[in-house]
Amino acid sequence: MTDSAPLRRDAERNRQLLLRTAYELMAVRGLDVPYEDIARAAGTGMGTVYRRFPDRQDLLDALFSEHVDKVIGFAEEASRHEDAWAGLAWFLERQLEVEAQSRGLGELLRGRHQATALVTRAHERMTPLVAGLISRSVEAGQLPAGATPADFAAAHVMVGGVLDASRAYAPGLWRRALRVALAGLRHADLSGDPPDETVIDHLYNDQTR
Repeated sequence: MTDSAPLRRDAERNRQLLLRTAYELMAVRGLDVPYEDIARAAGTGMGTVYRRFPDRQDLLDALFSEHVDKVIGFAEEASRHEDAWAGLAWFLERQLEVEAQSRGLGELLRGRHQATALVTRAHERMTPLVAGLISRSVEAGQLPAGATPADFAAAHVMVGGVLDASRAYAPGLWRRALRVALAGLRHADLSGDPPDETVIDHLYNDQTR
């Protein structure tokens, strides 16, 4: 019994080392960092990585569960905001701030990688909260009639694209793009047929972007 305890401690130390290393690499390079690079940076063998995380989706869930929970918390806090439009704008800015700190997290939340169960559940929890804020904003005259959660999702994906494209040379540019997107959403002519809400799934799960 006593012989196995040090092995368990070593295994947990290796697991935490791999998680820290993978997170640091993915924060800069995105989710497609090869296991070989993670093992090399952590100073471990490839076998160690595969033993701890044989399924890459398990690795991503372990890396980002805390951060995704934080974004869900933002949505829940925004839904309690007395001013629905201010809550929407605050939520999107907070979410993008978290994504700005980690390219990997941004890719995960905006569908630039195969969706994990963690992210699927996150969108399932956030979508009705955002829908409620949009409905309240329309009723208050803060958003044009016809505004939908799909329009909000499109704004998130568009500003996220600016964030990704300018991360290396203008890391704050996304904030200006966010102001443009929010102003456009608030004053857009959204008459006509609204987008089918299933478009949200396509926006967040299209691997060709």
